[in-house]
Amino acid sequence: MGAVPEPHAGWTFLTNHARVLAAIADDPSIRIRDIAAHCRLTERAVQRIIADLEDAGYLSHTRQGRSNTYRIEPSSPLRHPAEAGLTVATLLAVLAQHDEQRDKRPRPWSPVAGLEQGAESGTH
Repeated sequence: MGAVPEPHAGWTFLTNHARVLAAIADDPSIRIRDIAAHCRLTERAVQRIIADLEDAGYLSHTRQGRSNTYRIEPSSPLRHPAEAGLTVATLLAVLAQHDEQRDKRPRPWSPVAGLEQGAESGTH
């Protein structure tokens, strides 16, 4: 069993349930261990969150050998009254757009950029 991730102090914009759902949306056959690492949660916490999401009808799974394949119900409405009319699909679309934008942002420095600059100038 892996190490317990460091806890996060303070509040965040996304709940752990949203983070787990987004990780599953990215890879429906993702392992609980990998969700836990990605979301910085314990495996047990991820198991509880998945159970919550399944109990509420947001998620289901199919067992394939020793693995699970998850299916998200995209038309499920978000739970809070302030998000009335919004669905899981809307939330996941916003999160996917964020990921695309994050991937396109220029990095202040990257190992690859550093190597390219060194190669151009003749230094190694």
